[in-house]
Amino acid sequence: MSRAAIEELLHAGHSDKAIARQLHIRRLRVRAVRDELGLPIHKPGPTAASTPEDLFWRRAQPTSDGHLIWPGYNTGHGHSVKHQGRKHSIHRIAWNLAHDRQPVGHVTTGCGIHGCIHPRHVEDQTMRDQYDAIFGDQAA
Repeated sequence: MSRAAIEELLHAGHSDKAIARQLHIRRLRVRAVRDELGLPIHKPGPTAASTPEDLFWRRAQPTSDGHLIWPGYNTGHGHSVKHQGRKHSIHRIAWNLAHDRQPVGHVTTGCGIHGCIHPRHVEDQTMRDQYDAIFGDQAA
């Protein structure tokens, strides 16, 4: 098995056992590469999310019809995640994953599916204004 594959999985935070099982190699081989790289031994339990986007992808639940639903999504509550002591809106995280500009105003679900937070299904005020200008009352 290539050393590059072992290194990639080690840097992604996988345990020696998980890497050995995935690559069908001995744990001793993985441990040797870990030691050569000077990486600490993997701690048991889930690996902490490295970014708010990582946390978003870990929790978002895909549906069979192409949407992503946030677990426990309810209308009227703030939908945010806490990462390294800071709150992040799940809708803004989704927005940032799909767009190259900062959102204007509130970012909301635009596809009409309650609780959908798919990055291509969220919209900001600029998008809502454009839809209204094009479609008028038919957009609602």
